[in-house]
Amino acid sequence: MPLTGWIDTHCHLDAPEFAADVADVRERARERGVVHCVLPAVQVRDFERVRALAHQFGDSYALGIHPLYVQDAVEEDLARLDAALAQYRDDPRLVAVGEIGLDYFAPALCEPPLRERQEHFYLAQLRLARQHGLPVILHVRRSADMLLKGLRAVGKAGHRWSGIAHAFNGSLQQAQAFIDLGFKLGFGGALTYERASHLRKLATELPLEAVVLETDAPDMPPHWLYTTAEERARGMPQGRNEPGELPRIAQVLAELRGVPAEHLQMQTRANLQAALPGCVLA
Repeated sequence: MPLTGWIDTHCHLDAPEFAADVADVRERARERGVVHCVLPAVQVRDFERVRALAHQFGDSYALGIHPLYVQDAVEEDLARLDAALAQYRDDPRLVAVGEIGLDYFAPALCEPPLRERQEHFYLAQLRLARQHGLPVILHVRRSADMLLKGLRAVGKAGHRWSGIAHAFNGSLQQAQAFIDLGFKLGFGGALTYERASHLRKLATELPLEAVVLETDAPDMPPHWLYTTAEERARGMPQGRNEPGELPRIAQVLAELRGVPAEHLQMQTRANLQAALPGCVLA
């Protein structure tokens, strides 16, 4: 019988915020019905930690260099990524190259030399993903068009991509372009805010077959964990986002779309397996 439950397609259990109690965090998520998590790395020095956590908890992992970390990366890190992908090619828990991509929100990354540097690392990692036959998990922040351009350039000669455009918040036209290239689109805590009208509209209008769910924990807290600057100044801490928040996030999306949560669970599980075919959920 196939495993049932929710899948968090993007969470960072290796983050420092979870260092003291990561096992409790993962068990709490399991108790709430999150049966599987995908753990993307963000820098080379985290590769072994991410892999170990995936094996410890029966989850999946991806290896890559995040655009926010290219400032500290060296060219040799691409060779290290290549070597790790080769070393673990038979590891069933390695499911993608990621988290990679482009970020044109952070000011420093929009100007030379970091703009060119992150674009170089992005294209190089796309080529590695193609070389190793792996899907990609994409960081998309004000960068959808350039990401698409890179995918088309590296994927020429009819290459069919698969993967996830994580935390997607582009236009409907950009969404369709990613879908046409073989991607699913990740939605998480941001859609729980009533003021996020564009994102909510997008998550509602897209074909359900294109949607996967994520927390990006410990980042991207849903509205019930968020506190304002004024509240924090008064000593009210911001709640920590965890993969265990996923079912509640999913319920918000189910209500927005007018579908039963059970149907959303079943479809998003199928979508994840289409996006990351190597993901073993049993």
